[in-house]
Amino acid sequence: MSHADAAWLHMDQPTNLMVITGVNWFEETPDWKRVREVVRDRFVAPFPRFRQRVVEGTPPVSGPHWEDDPNFDLDLHLHRVTLPDPGDREVLADLVAEITATPLDRSQALWEVYMVDGYGAGAALIYRIHHCIADGIALSRVLLSLADEAPGEDARPVEQPPKQRHRGNGGSGPLGRVTGPARGIASAAIGAAGAVAHESLELVKNPAHLLDLAGATREDADALAKVLLRGNDPKTALKGEMGVAKGVSWSDPIPLDAVLEMGHATGNTVNDIVMTAVAGAFRHYLDRHGEFVEQVTAMVPFNLRSPTEPLPSTLGNRFGLVFLGLPVGTFNRHVRLSKIHDSMKKIKNSHEGVVAYGVLDAMGRTPEGIEQRVIDLFTAKGTAVVTNVPGPRKPVYLAGTPISGVLVWAPCSGDVSMTISIFSYDGQLTVGLMADAGLIPDPDELVSAFEDELAELLAMDRS
Repeated sequence: MSHADAAWLHMDQPTNLMVITGVNWFEETPDWKRVREVVRDRFVAPFPRFRQRVVEGTPPVSGPHWEDDPNFDLDLHLHRVTLPDPGDREVLADLVAEITATPLDRSQALWEVYMVDGYGAGAALIYRIHHCIADGIALSRVLLSLADEAPGEDARPVEQPPKQRHRGNGGSGPLGRVTGPARGIASAAIGAAGAVAHESLELVKNPAHLLDLAGATREDADALAKVLLRGNDPKTALKGEMGVAKGVSWSDPIPLDAVLEMGHATGNTVNDIVMTAVAGAFRHYLDRHGEFVEQVTAMVPFNLRSPTEPLPSTLGNRFGLVFLGLPVGTFNRHVRLSKIHDSMKKIKNSHEGVVAYGVLDAMGRTPEGIEQRVIDLFTAKGTAVVTNVPGPRKPVYLAGTPISGVLVWAPCSGDVSMTISIFSYDGQLTVGLMADAGLIPDPDELVSAFEDELAELLAMDRS
């Protein structure tokens, strides 16, 4: 197992499981037998990690590694359940929250799928995959490869992924159209990641000493300083003592064209606009709780794979995290949008994402006790994880049934209390919140605040 993958394996805590969670919903019920065949042929067969289990090594001689599960049984990973009445979005969200708080069985391959009957007139699919298998961008591509552009294509041959990473032309169909949330910035100084690798005990003793390791350029040192030496986010109604239980909520679909139109008119990206709405929602929530802070920090996954590069059969994690300050203390929406635009522009021109990947790699080299101290150092700096993933622009089909909506949540780690998923699909944008239930007992409030803030942004004077 790579050091970065080992880092994600060991970040598991009862209050924050390192499991990527997704949900698809349908207006009609799929043929679950056909769904099982698609999962077998396109998910399990091409990617060995989905039929392997993790074996912990014996430090310091060896770390965790993969081995084939001698008792692998696909049906142990597929669960069929029925929603209780009234079978609406709130009930489905409660089921997602309940499942999310349950650890995966470490004696088996670290994934599971729930086939859910009784979601309105249709159904839903909930999937959970441990982060040590792959990052969310890679898994989004894997999961979308289960889908087809037409109802009758699920019998098509499976294209085997390459066993080693190499460049390609990306293919066609829904899989080829899925890219990382920061597509244009993955080319920045890939070699910088190697400069961060260092004995982790030294990292814990003196994080500032890592500045010497960035050596290649001043930009690398600046990025490393931002990753490791930035201050911790304050304890607020959004960040504090956590429990095991989670709460889940998501928005009504939002027309993506309206967001794109505003972006073109004002020179902003979709990311700029949606992150400004997230900042406004946080401001509303903190204000209602009588709290005021100038800024909270979002941790944003930064894709380091080329969008045209085929996924390797071994998958794995190839991403960093960038820290985006959200100016929640700024009242004026124009000013808030301008600040976030400027911050995003600086991030796009920095080495921060690559350097953060190197830090994650360094975490995976440490003994577990020390590693936890590094994780705490890292995650104390953020309040939320936010992912913005563009999906297919047209409807796609799973086992012949059209998918109506998609969300994929990245997990949180340490004392980060919430993860926000922003997923665009079929011309619609959906935002979903997964958060600690004790800190944020009403996740619907934050989602509604996001919808209101986005509507206000889209209605602003664009002159």
